[in-house]
Amino acid sequence: MIRDDLDTLVQHLLDRGILFEDAQREFERMFITRALVKTNYNVCKAAKITGLHRNTLSRKMAAYRIKRA
Repeated sequence: MIRDDLDTLVQHLLDRGILFEDAQREFERMFITRALVKTNYNVCKAAKITGLHRNTLSRKMAAYRIKRA
């Protein structure tokens, strides 16, 4: 199921002329934001469920300007 959803999304992005780098950046920003919302913006818990190190997650939050709620 996820493979089908991902296939549809990739096709849609390609059809719209979205570049890989832009798609990757948006996916990463959204993935991190959703993990933070799910964990009530607990960076340690969000890092654990995303598989990122806490410092890496904090650095990406700064890069994407994601603020703690």
